[in-house]
Amino acid sequence: MKKSIAMAAMAVAISFGSVSCKKKVSDADLQTQATTVVTANPGASVEIKDGVAHLSGTFETQEAKDAMIQQLKAINGIKDVHDMATVAPTKATAPPIEMQSAVDPAIQQKVKDAVKDIPGVKVEVINGELTLTGNVSSSDARKVKESVDALKVGKVNYNYTVK
Repeated sequence: MKKSIAMAAMAVAISFGSVSCKKKVSDADLQTQATTVVTANPGASVEIKDGVAHLSGTFETQEAKDAMIQQLKAINGIKDVHDMATVAPTKATAPPIEMQSAVDPAIQQKVKDAVKDIPGVKVEVINGELTLTGNVSSSDARKVKESVDALKVGKVNYNYTVK
């Protein structure tokens, strides 16, 4: 009787053991399935170890990364996903730089008024600097220089041609 009870107990234990054992999916099979999913993002890679997916690489957006994690979790046999991936920084475009004259328009107008009676002289702002250009005689060049210097406007480039 003791033998039959022991045999029955052993049979029950073996049957419970065989019922509770599930077919375990190998890491190699999981790797194949996970790699197929990850190929949608060329900047990412995945490695399977003990049923856990280790996701790495770079994604363009957080949404793309989250979607990839969900796809990996949906694979039968993946226990967890360790997220080691990053999101690429967005390329911020710098706002266009508005070019403003470094020369006060009032000063520019004063210089124009000072040289308005001298033919051939143009007042311009070139590379942010007040510049006088054109063709003048040597006596007119002297008048231009004296008139502009009397205004005390600061730096002026005299790029005119003296005939």
